Amino acid sequence: MNSLRDLDSSIDQWFLEDIGNGDHTTFSTIPDHVSGSAKLLVKENGILAGTRVARQIFHRFDSGIHFDLQKKDGSSIAPGDVVFRVKGKVHSLLQCERLVLNVMQRMSGIATTTREYVS
Repeated sequence: MNSLRDLDSSIDQWFLEDIGNGDHTTFSTIPDHVSGSAKLLVKENGILAGTRVARQIFHRFDSGIHFDLQKKDGSSIAPGDVVFRVKGKVHSLLQCERLVLNVMQRMSGIATTTREYVS
């Protein structure tokens, strides 16, 4: 349980650095009540990592976001694969997406390089 608390603490710091006092473009162009959905679509071959962190980022920001995992960490991925789908308030999805993408790209890049070395 301590590791989840540590992860939450890191996520809070990342939000502070990345979002600060909010995404003002989103606030000024999209009404607060609008809901939507998104998916993480793979663009390169590799090994997937970071889905647990991605789920926690979305849920830490907005517990009302529905996160539907399609691929598990450690899976081989290829262009066109869908890793997960999310549904919820568009404000929440847009404010989390850049952080989620950065974390997932970094962790998957490390997993992919590690797999190459092991092979």
